Amino acid sequence: MQNTDNAYIKTYPDLMAGKKIMYVHGFGSSGQSGTVARLREMLTGADVIAPDLPIHPVEAMELLKRMCEVERPDLIIGTSMGGMYAEMLRGYDRILLNPAFRIGDDILKHNMLGKVTFYSPRSDGMKEFMMTKQLQAEYQEMSEHCFSGITADEQKKVWGLFGLEDPVVHTYDLFAAHYRQALHFHGEHRMNDGVLIHSVMPVIRWIDDCQHGRQRGIVYICIEETMMGRDGRPLPSLLKAYRLLLEYYDVRIVASLPTNDTDYARQMQEWTFETLGVASYDRLILTNRKDLLYGDYLIDGLDTNGSTDFMSTRIDFGSDTFKTWDDIIEYFGRLGGQ
Repeated sequence: MQNTDNAYIKTYPDLMAGKKIMYVHGFGSSGQSGTVARLREMLTGADVIAPDLPIHPVEAMELLKRMCEVERPDLIIGTSMGGMYAEMLRGYDRILLNPAFRIGDDILKHNMLGKVTFYSPRSDGMKEFMMTKQLQAEYQEMSEHCFSGITADEQKKVWGLFGLEDPVVHTYDLFAAHYRQALHFHGEHRMNDGVLIHSVMPVIRWIDDCQHGRQRGIVYICIEETMMGRDGRPLPSLLKAYRLLLEYYDVRIVASLPTNDTDYARQMQEWTFETLGVASYDRLILTNRKDLLYGDYLIDGLDTNGSTDFMSTRIDFGSDTFKTWDDIIEYFGRLGGQ
């Protein structure tokens, strides 16, 4: 959406409103990073705190635990090295972005020994430090404490987001071996506005809803003839409409399940992720009985598989009233989340 050179940025004033978010920065960064600034600009109703981490990992971990005891954050977001630390902060809802669970190995692999210059200013005025073999060994030892004592309840509190184009950290499989909520996103190691808006904010919204016990109205969107053109590309204005709906509803994607086409399900999974990204995680439903779907709205352009017997409001995509996604945008814009 907007880029860092634009004076305007998408905001979510109601998301995590009145709550506290602790951001744990990555290696060579600080609590004054651009990501922190963007989170504060986007989540205007939340209090975002972001400490500068000490260089020595034991001291950093002690600081984070003290801050958790004092601040009692509602959500912890950790990126890269900060994701490694955040994983060990048990008992809190956490989002780990490209977590560097093997940072000791990464330091050696990417030739990070020697002078390290901070990417962003620090409150203590430090501009650089020396990464020695001894300090590298301290990081190696700290990372060995990850994934200890994980309970079933703890697994529900942790989300891992991994950039498919990340050239630095590759810990998806390691995370997925311990936690279920492992998601890929289209992006690299560092965050940008697009990743924050389209990959991080949906997860924050799920966490916020869960903490409030909030049940959003359910909108089902059928892929066939409403989302996908004959060439397989998204129909015009689809993404704009989808992102609008996400702010108010629990949006589920529906596709049919042909009996004699075993590849169809995989194709629909791939298309859904490639087109809709993180927000579609665990939200694809394959069914030949749309009449059995329980929800508030069904957007469909076909009369097949029980679509016309949907029990709530059915939106006939392609009709005179809802000829395009722009018509649907106008309709739901007037509803305002009802």
